[in-house]
Amino acid sequence: MKAALNGNQEIGAPGMGDIKNYQMLIDGDWVDASDGGMFDSVNPSTGEVWSRVPEATEADVNRAVTAAHNAFSKGPWSKLTPTERGKCLRKLGDLLAEHSENLGRTESIDTGKMLKETRWQAKYIAEFFHFFAGCADKVSGETLPIDKPDMFVFTKREPLGVVAAVVPWNSQLFLVAVKIGPALAAGNTVVLKASEHASAAMLEFGKLIEAAGIPSGVVNIVTGHGEPCGRALTSHPNVARVSFTGGPNAARHVLENVKSNFAEVSLELGGKSPFIVFDDANIESAVNASIAGIFGATGQSCVAGSRLYLHEDIAEEFLEKMTALTGEIVIGDPLEEETQMGPLCTSGQLENIEREVAHAKVQGAKILVGGKQPVDKLGLFYEPTIIECPNQNLRIVDTELFGPVLCVQRFKTEDEVLALANDTEHGLAAGIFTQNSARSLRMANLIRAGIVWVNTYRVVSPIAEFGGVKGSGYGRESGFQAIYDYTRPKTIWMNTSDEPMSNPFVMR
Repeated sequence: MKAALNGNQEIGAPGMGDIKNYQMLIDGDWVDASDGGMFDSVNPSTGEVWSRVPEATEADVNRAVTAAHNAFSKGPWSKLTPTERGKCLRKLGDLLAEHSENLGRTESIDTGKMLKETRWQAKYIAEFFHFFAGCADKVSGETLPIDKPDMFVFTKREPLGVVAAVVPWNSQLFLVAVKIGPALAAGNTVVLKASEHASAAMLEFGKLIEAAGIPSGVVNIVTGHGEPCGRALTSHPNVARVSFTGGPNAARHVLENVKSNFAEVSLELGGKSPFIVFDDANIESAVNASIAGIFGATGQSCVAGSRLYLHEDIAEEFLEKMTALTGEIVIGDPLEEETQMGPLCTSGQLENIEREVAHAKVQGAKILVGGKQPVDKLGLFYEPTIIECPNQNLRIVDTELFGPVLCVQRFKTEDEVLALANDTEHGLAAGIFTQNSARSLRMANLIRAGIVWVNTYRVVSPIAEFGGVKGSGYGRESGFQAIYDYTRPKTIWMNTSDEPMSNPFVMR
């Protein structure tokens, strides 16, 4: 074990005037890219470079996968009992909670997400590692009531091998927890590719690995772009599973890459989630939940409730309350406690939002509030925006913007809004607000989404599975089942008879 949580590796964000040079974690060592390549990371609140990150080469990726493969097949990790692995994960969760303030600050500087959210998230995500720590020695096979005499047949669950975990820049610590938590609990090893848009929090997190007692090579962290880093990792012959979170275009590349190694794949992609408010809903609660669902994290969430469907009888009251509250949202420095909404993470997001909002106006949409950059702010800021759309056919209605833009439509009947909610390429999440319990169950059953929140929104737990359908991907994260997804069954047949084998040319 060579990586250390001391000296120049002490975890924490640098001063705002410093430019910090990061290294990758490969086989327990903190290393530069093999060719010395680096790229800048920009603070979206200021537009200034605050850190530099290695640009991993194909050779770096090969080294990381080899380290993980060796750790899986012959290293000390392969010899630990499930209970011992669980103890490592529990310690990792404890360390995450202990360092949540500095981890959150690093993520906020790198992404523009609110410090009050990132530090809370870092601390709460410790519970995910604690959960999977408890799952580690609960994985079991079964004894089969086989239809053959004199045969004792049972199954055992075995780890897959090297897992390639690919995460985007948003909700990094959460996504790392739901990927490497079950992967390590099951006995796998990991190569984590951090997002090229914001890698720092992942590298700071990496400093906790050895301190948790996890041996060298079990968790490796590489940084870089899709080419060559992402391509080399997901296509590597020693990678057994790819767990990917990101956009659909990158996902298509992943699916092409795994044709060469036949790795198992899970995809958690984008969303354009419907948020449905019926005429009997608690308006105050629904308004607050809708604000949280679309303007929390500056709308940069895959589960953002970005399609608002309002029953025509309460639409005016709802929009009056929501637009008033939206206009009071405090935009500013994500490190300040009074700030309620920070900047977008990348200039590409801002450009895309401006383009799509302009196109929506051409198609007949009406901007109720927002719709532009704030005039008094530098950096990648965009006002919280509510757009009323005349129909479902506007391009913006089913285009994921990954920003603080809400599309509103009105409906009359349950059947009508169900059809509107399901008229999408996506299927990650949905929200339903009604006090009619029978209706809430009907709608929850009929909406095509992997997650449905009723009279609440944007809630997560390590106990609850997470994932989508249709264009939002497949596979599930979190929950006890997740650890089984990182294993495969082995069937073992034992002949309990002392009699010699019968006719060798006839299958039993």
